[in-house]
Amino acid sequence: MRILVVFSHPCEESYNAALCAAVVASLKDRGHEVRLSDLYASEFDPVMSAEERRGYHTPNDNTRPVAADLADIMWCEALIFVYPTWWFGLPAMLKGWLERVWVPHETFEMPTATSPMRPKMQHISHIAVVTTCGASWLVSKLVGEPGRKTIMRGIRNLCRPRCKTMYLAHYKMDSSTPESRKRYLETVTRKIAAFAG
Repeated sequence: MRILVVFSHPCEESYNAALCAAVVASLKDRGHEVRLSDLYASEFDPVMSAEERRGYHTPNDNTRPVAADLADIMWCEALIFVYPTWWFGLPAMLKGWLERVWVPHETFEMPTATSPMRPKMQHISHIAVVTTCGASWLVSKLVGEPGRKTIMRGIRNLCRPRCKTMYLAHYKMDSSTPESRKRYLETVTRKIAAFAG
C-alpha cells in the first residue's frame, strides 16, 4: 500500500520519535511505499491566516497554501498518525494540519440545505493512531478522548466506507517505565505490520 505517516512531536530525541521510526521501519520491511510527513521538521504552519480563512470555501483558492500536504493525502491509501496526546487531545500542530489541509471540495463536499456533507477520500481504506497518553485508560475514557474521536470518527467519516481503523495508546505515560515503553514499542511494531498487511 501507499502509506502516509503523519508525525507530530517537536523533539527528535523523544519516545514518540522512536515510535515513529519503528512504524516507518515496520511498514518498509513489509514492502509498503511510505511517505513521512514530520510536521515539526518541515516547519508546517498550523495557523490559518485571515486571508486563508476567507478563501476556505473557494475551490482552488483553498488548496494553494497547502498544496504539497494535500497531494500527500491524495496519494495515500492508508494514514498512520503518530503523536502524543496532550490535554486529552491532539497537539496544536496536528490539529492545525487537519484544519488547514482537509479542505472542502477536495476532501469533502460541504452540506447544503438539501444534501448532507459528502466524503471524497474514498481511496483511503486504513487509518491508524499510535499515541502516548499521560492519563490512565479510565481517566481518558471519562474525559471522552476528544483527540481519538477527531481522527477515528471525524477523519474516518471522510474515507472509504468501512475504513479499517486501529488505535494504539501507551496510557499512564507520565509514570511509564523502561519496561513499559519497550513493550509498547514492540507491540506497535508488531501490530502496525499486521494492520497494513
